[in-house]
Amino acid sequence: MPDRLSSLDLTFLKAESPATPMHVGTVDIFEPPVHGDDEFDYESLVALIRDRIAFVPRYRQRVQQVPGRFAGPVWVDDEEFDITFHVRRSALPRPGTHAQLLELVARIMSRRLDRARPLWEMYLVEGLQGDRFAIIAKSHQALVDGNSTVDIGQVVLDATAEPKETPTDTWQPEHPPSALELLAGVFADATRHPTAALELARAEMASLTGSTSVREVLGGVVGSLAAQRHAQESSLHVKTSGQRRFTTVETNLEDYRTVRAMHGGTVNDVVLAVVAGAVRAWMMTRGEGVGPTRSVRAVVPVSIRDDDDEEPTSLGSRVIASAVTLPVGENSPVMRLHQISYQTKVHKDTGRAVSARSLVGIAGFAPTTLHALAARVATATVRPIDDVVITNVPGPQFPLYAQGAPMLASYPVVPLMPGQGLSVGVTSYDGKVFYGLNADRTAMPDLAVFAQCVTDALDELVDTTKGSRNRASRGRKKPRTTKKAGT
Repeated sequence: MPDRLSSLDLTFLKAESPATPMHVGTVDIFEPPVHGDDEFDYESLVALIRDRIAFVPRYRQRVQQVPGRFAGPVWVDDEEFDITFHVRRSALPRPGTHAQLLELVARIMSRRLDRARPLWEMYLVEGLQGDRFAIIAKSHQALVDGNSTVDIGQVVLDATAEPKETPTDTWQPEHPPSALELLAGVFADATRHPTAALELARAEMASLTGSTSVREVLGGVVGSLAAQRHAQESSLHVKTSGQRRFTTVETNLEDYRTVRAMHGGTVNDVVLAVVAGAVRAWMMTRGEGVGPTRSVRAVVPVSIRDDDDEEPTSLGSRVIASAVTLPVGENSPVMRLHQISYQTKVHKDTGRAVSARSLVGIAGFAPTTLHALAARVATATVRPIDDVVITNVPGPQFPLYAQGAPMLASYPVVPLMPGQGLSVGVTSYDGKVFYGLNADRTAMPDLAVFAQCVTDALDELVDTTKGSRNRASRGRKKPRTTKKAGT
């Protein structure tokens, strides 16, 4: 029998609405292939996906409902699978600017995926300045679970300019099960896994109420009056529309390491402190109060290892949601960092936290899959009192290639939760830290201002290390001078 969608996968499908599409995306920018005679065009991308899609068989399957909805739907092979429907071509008027690319990304990410087909799309965008091109990918959250399916972006990139050899793909779609076979599968699943079947039935019945909140579908607690008041006070809580606005920020990884070395914590703590500083400055540009007690609740997915594992060896479902209070009312950037580090230390002290170095060392690791897992966890656990979702995934610190074309930048696109106006995705890669800022188009017309606030917040933290180094340097010289004078 075909695989059945889990109760969590089902809630992602049921929670989706025109205002809250439930897909995760990436925007990767490339230079032409390193070998001057080679060219990367639409046919190259189609051929690359055709060669590698066998590693992610779910990307050739669609969702099939069970008659009468007695149980959750199943994954079945798409007998009419057409790779050219999913891999598409677009172009900017040459020379295409980064701003034009961002506008295209916003429009692509605003559209929901076709439920009648496999739940993913990929776009080759030609015409960027400097003979560059971009690949925009989006996959539904129900598609990528990190166990049976990783994100397709994980299999199309190579660590060298020479593409790796792939076995010949002999895939032939299996005939979809009949209605009788689907119903027989329901009874078989109920016998083997009664608890799972009951949970699926509960999610299916709850979805008939029209709820658009994943937490409501899962039977979670509905927001209290206090949560509703909190939402009314924050510019980050909005009535989500169906359109998006997207922008990016590129920063240097060395700046984060410098701040960490001077003030302690981790690179992730510094990232969160930067976002806290950016939210504070952005609120001030809007005339919003940022008194000393003002804070913003962030859902920050983090990776963990199982209790019996010394080191992680696969991605799986090793991601949990962590709530971090961003102290936007604190005026000092260093104090903001210390307060955040104190909160995240609780997670580190459990001994189950996975370091960035260990994550990158996982066989087959790629940031795209972990961003998808982080978005799944955040979507399933976000509450009305939560203000923003922040996913931060460490990437390899060496170049990656697509059919010999070096990747210059990779920006994640994290979906918006119902009622939230902003999500922040962060990826470190090859010495850079890339921010993908996804926002509601109507609620955040000043997203470019927020992006500038991110840059300013990082500069503010780096400036504190320069002053400390100068003071420390002067403090070390004085005793040596005194000793030499014999006083």
